[in-house]
Amino acid sequence: MFEEFKKFAMRGNVVDLAVGVIIGAAFGKIVDSLVKDVVMPPIGLILGKVDFSNLFLVMREGAQAGPYATIDAAAKAGAVTLNYGVFINTLISFVIVAWAVFLVIKAMNRLQKKQDTAPAAPPAPPEDILLLREIRDSLKK
Repeated sequence: MFEEFKKFAMRGNVVDLAVGVIIGAAFGKIVDSLVKDVVMPPIGLILGKVDFSNLFLVMREGAQAGPYATIDAAAKAGAVTLNYGVFINTLISFVIVAWAVFLVIKAMNRLQKKQDTAPAAPPAPPEDILLLREIRDSLKK
């Protein structure tokens, strides 16, 4: 059973998938940082110093009455909140990841198209044509 698992784990596709997952996780962290630290501060500044990560709606007050300054404060008080700001950040992260994947796929398709349009060698003539050419050449002599 161990040998069978070893064969399965060492297949090229499984190793490629593992590498893809690891790189994807690292890319996800980069995108999260890009959204949280680079994209959202200017958007928040333009919209009046809004921090999207702390936009929430209190659905039920907690043990301590609000208002709550942050989602963490509301959670500590036991309030039930609808965290739409976190959703907005996640949505922006998704759009950035989707755009990056689109650009990579577009570049790959462009490279594939260049390879496909490379002139191919003409196909070899059929045997009967070769035979007829030999006959023609021998008749000329």
